[in-house]
Order: sequence, then structure tokens, then C-alpha cells
Amino acid sequence: MNLTKRVLVSAMILLISVTGVFAAGQQEAAPAKEADLVYVNWAEGVAYTHLAKVVLEEKMGYEVNITAADVGPAYTAIAQGDMDAFMESWLPILHRDYYENFGDDILDLGHVYEDTLSGLVVPEYVTIDKISELNDHVDKFNGVITGIDAGAGVMITTEEEVIPRYNLELELLPSSGPAMAAALDEAINRGEWIVVTGWDPHWKFGRYDLKFLEQDEDKIVWDAENIHILGRKDLDEDKPELAQFLRNMFFTVDELADLMLYIEEADVDVLEAAREWMYANEEVVQAWIP
Repeated sequence: MNLTKRVLVSAMILLISVTGVFAAGQQEAAPAKEADLVYVNWAEGVAYTHLAKVVLEEKMGYEVNITAADVGPAYTAIAQGDMDAFMESWLPILHRDYYENFGDDILDLGHVYEDTLSGLVVPEYVTIDKISELNDHVDKFNGVITGIDAGAGVMITTEEEVIPRYNLELELLPSSGPAMAAALDEAINRGEWIVVTGWDPHWKFGRYDLKFLEQDEDKIVWDAENIHILGRKDLDEDKPELAQFLRNMFFTVDELADLMLYIEEADVDVLEAAREWMYANEEVVQAWIP
């Protein structure tokens, strides 16, 4: 082989090698699998959405963005395809109107938790047991029902159904999940009467002695529900692994109570607490991975 051919062959080999290295580099630099999840700022959804982020990132190689929103915008986000999944829809009652409005444009990925409870909640030391008794003690409750964010299902049902049915003389005061919990904590520490819009699962039932006020048989609004994860309509086609993971997510009563209380009482931020819980409960999260 003459000198010219040697040079040409060497150049070709070098070009192929460089191209291979470049291609490998491009492959390594390719974006990771992505997931965009939206949740509501309620204790249970905050807890297991952060846990889902940790599992997807550390065990399945995803880049996960999580966004807090009110219920209405969350439904809109998945119906329009802006987010992959909404992590907490209470069905068939609390989010009935939202589901009926957006049902044709979303994908039900099944429930993550069964047999929830919603209603009006008071400390155990409050000496009434029924919603119908609230009007007898308006002053002790300072004339208010302490609520959460205005778009929440429990707020809508309280305002539109419970207050009219029971002719309640208390005003429903919107706030947020954390603000409601803070007001409850302050009232209990002072031994004062307070009534809040409440739901179970929530870590407050593990920390305080609380009770749901009973509904009259002819005025029942709330009943047991399931918490569903909803996806954008084409999630199965675009991200089948993610869709299956979200379908597989499920908590028993004890598992979700333990996760929520662990996160609430941890000395680290929510994401780190979720990470710690994940590694302490490998058998739970491993069952979710496709």
C-alpha cells in the first residue's frame, strides 16, 4: 500500500472512530424519560406524589416534574395534554362535576387508595356528634367552618349541599389544607371548639383524637370514595411504562398513614423524607415498577 492510500485509510479509520465516539456521546446525552405530574396541596397527595417522583427517578431513570395546582386547573392540564397525570381525583362524589366535564379527554388509571371519608370534623372533646347539632353552638365555633381551597370537592359539597340541607348558620371559610391543619392544631392546643372540612386519609387522624360529625339519614351528602390517578388521554400510547407504573401504585390504609405521618414529622424536606420512606419500604414500591 502506497503512502497516499495509507493516509486515506488512516483518515477513514479516524473519521469512523470520531463518528462513533460522537454518536456514543450523543446517546449518553439524550434526554432521560420524562414525567410531568400535577397534584393538589393536600397531605396525602403531597406525600405519595413526592414518593412517585423519587421512585420514578431513582429506580426507573425518569426526570420528573411535579406541580401543585387547584383541582380545576389540574383537570384542565391533563385534558389539554399539558401534564401527563393528575395524582388525586376523588370519585365518584367529590370530583363528579370535574370528571363529567373532562371525562372524554382523560384516562382513568385506577385508584391509588380505597374507601376514603369526607365530611365535617371536630376534636373528640367537642360534645356534639351530628351536623344537625352545629346550629346549637354557633358561638362556640366562632360562627365558622374552617375550610381548605375553594375549588376542593369537600368545599363545594359543603357550600352547595350541606349548608342548605341543614340550614347551617355557620360561614364556610376558605383557606388551604395546611392552613386548616394549623388552625386545628391551635384550637386543640387551647382546648377550643373548631369544625373543619376534613377527609381521611390525612395525617391529622394519626396525631389528634378527631371524629366526623354524623349525617342525618335523609340528608346524606358524603359516602366512601376511592382516590384515582388520571392521565392524559394518549398516555398509554406515548408513555406506556409510565402509565403502567401509575396504574400499579396502590396503598393500604396502614401504608399511606405511615407515609403521611413520616413525612409530616420528619426533620428533612418532603422529597428527602419520601426517599427515606422508599428505602425503608422497598417491598411496597417494588410492586409498582413494571
